[in-house]
Parts: sequence; structure tokens; C-alpha cells
Amino acid sequence: MAEHSDDTADSTDVFVNHRELLFSVVYNMLGTVADTEDVLQEVWLAWAARARGNRIDNPRAYLTRIAVNQALARRAAVSRRREDYVGQWLPEPLVDDAPEDDGAAAVVRTESFSMAMLVVLESLTPLERAVFVLNEVFAYPHTEIAAIVDRSPAAVRQLAHRARAHVQARRPRTQADPRVCRAVTERFVAAAMGGDLEELLAVLSPDVTLWTDGGGTGPATSLRPVHGRMPVAQVFLAVAAGGLDGYRVGWRTVSGDPCAVVFDGDAPLAVVVLDVAADDTVVGVYSVTNPAKLTHLTPAGPGMLGS
Repeated sequence: MAEHSDDTADSTDVFVNHRELLFSVVYNMLGTVADTEDVLQEVWLAWAARARGNRIDNPRAYLTRIAVNQALARRAAVSRRREDYVGQWLPEPLVDDAPEDDGAAAVVRTESFSMAMLVVLESLTPLERAVFVLNEVFAYPHTEIAAIVDRSPAAVRQLAHRARAHVQARRPRTQADPRVCRAVTERFVAAAMGGDLEELLAVLSPDVTLWTDGGGTGPATSLRPVHGRMPVAQVFLAVAAGGLDGYRVGWRTVSGDPCAVVFDGDAPLAVVVLDVAADDTVVGVYSVTNPAKLTHLTPAGPGMLGS
């Protein structure tokens, strides 16, 4: 009995030590926190059953293989849900809920793609995305990825090449420095909440795109993306004209990138993430207002701005 308890304790410790890695891998493959947690629960059950009384020489490789294949299996169900989703779908923002300038903030999962990159990854096939995530974020070699996804190294190299070319065609090679992103985000939020057309036009790129994800239950400005500097500016002018009394803004980070969280009283209303180009203009605005994707957010004293 004691030996069985020791085995359970050891397997639990191994899983916990790898959980952050597994979370990042699966989240980057699926883009939702709830589905990621469900996958990790399946991984734990499979790991606990396999590790009991058995020696596993490379737990990291074994756990990653289970996680990736569970995520690939779940991806089909996630895609079916998206078919019935109302309006635009955006990845669930992985928000650090402590103020960005709080020295005691929780550790941000830096091994997660930006919102803009996650949107691009949605256009890859599930297998291309798995290979891209493992290779680009976690530096797994093609031979190790081949064993994880049960493909030949040559097939994995081809998948990696195709995914990389697809991503590079849709993402600029250089982005703004995080400090610049924070400054541009503050400038944009001030202009948007103040209804300042001139300042909005100055900060937005001519080919800017606005995505709004309300999921049919939260406020969303359009069921389709809005393209162009003036149309996007007009959306925020209309929001400001509707009145923003009681709204406050908290500064947070999403996968290490600055973002603004808008609160209506104590209730989170929106997470706004900007894609800032190397010329310091906004090329993408991602606004998540689906309440189901904001449940973990709470206001905090420092870093809050009134309307």
C-alpha cells in the first residue's frame, strides 16, 4: 500500500512539474482555456494509469505526446462548435490578471503566441499547427515531433515548411517593442474613449482591421471584421457617443503583450489587444467581449483609469 502511494505521489509530482509546458502546448493548439484544461485532465488520467508501477524513461516526451494527440482529437469538436458560433471567433485571451506594472504580478506564460499570431494559426490545419507550435515555440526537432505525431521526419519537415511559409505570408517580419506597444495602446484607448477622431486616425494604420468577438451574448460591433482606418475609427466614435459613464480601464498583459481590460463597474466588459507594426501604427484591433471568455478577470486598484 505504501509503495502504491509512493508511485502515485511520484507520478503526481512529475505531472505537476510538466503542467506549465503542457498547458502552453495545448493552449497554442486550441486557443481556449477551458478546452486546454479539459485536455490536461485527460492527460493526467492517462499518465496516472500508465505511470503506476511502470518506469517511463522520458516523462516529458511521453506527456507531450499524450497532450498533443489529445489536443488533435479535441480540435474536431472545437471546429464543430465554431460553425455555430455567432459572429467572429477570437482565441480566448490568456490574461495576466495582475496590473502590468505590479511587481508581484503572477508569472506570465511567455511561451504563448500573441493574439495576432493565434488568429493566423487558426488558418492552419490541426497537424500543421501542432508541428509549428512544437518547432517554433518549444524548439522540438523534427525527429522528435515525428515521434509525437506519428509521422515520418520527412513528412514533419514538409508540414513545418508549409506552416512557416503560411505564417510568414500573413505576419510582418518585425513588430513594435513591447514598451512602444504599451504607449500606443494607451494612446489608442484614450482616443477611443474620448471620441477623438483626429487622434484615432493618427494612430491607426490605413489597412487596420478590427475583430470583435461577442459570442452572441456580449457587445460586438460587427459580425464580420471591419477594414480600413476611417471605418474602424467610426466604430469607436459610435461607442464613445453612446456614453462610457462608469467604465474603467485596467492595464494587463496577454501572453506578454500589453492589453486594456474595460470594466463596467466591477464586471469585465472587454479585453482589447492591439497588433502594433514596426512604424508604431495599429494594424489590428482584437476586442473580446464574450462574457464566457472574461470570467476570470477582476478589477484592481493600481493601473485603473476612470472613464
